[in-house]
Amino acid sequence: MLNTPSPVAPAAPPIQPMPSARETALRDAAKELEAGFLAEMLKSAGLGKTSESFGGGAGEDQFSSFLVQEQARAMVDAGGIGLSEAFFNALKERADV
Repeated sequence: MLNTPSPVAPAAPPIQPMPSARETALRDAAKELEAGFLAEMLKSAGLGKTSESFGGGAGEDQFSSFLVQEQARAMVDAGGIGLSEAFFNALKERADV
């Protein structure tokens, strides 16, 4: 019979304290700021512009801003570009003063 070592269970991650309601509100605000920034960058890049030959008319023009905003929010939810963390830290520091 082979003497194999028993598997070692991985260490449990440290328990993080629950964020306060204020921190949650600040984080949400920071994510919205990043989403707004990303939406403006996406608009500047031409996302949401109607193609001239197969455009959807006035309705598409009116609702394309909603699509761009939701795409920006999805980007933030997927990790974003890191602005929300910087915004959160600045908002938190300002709120603590």
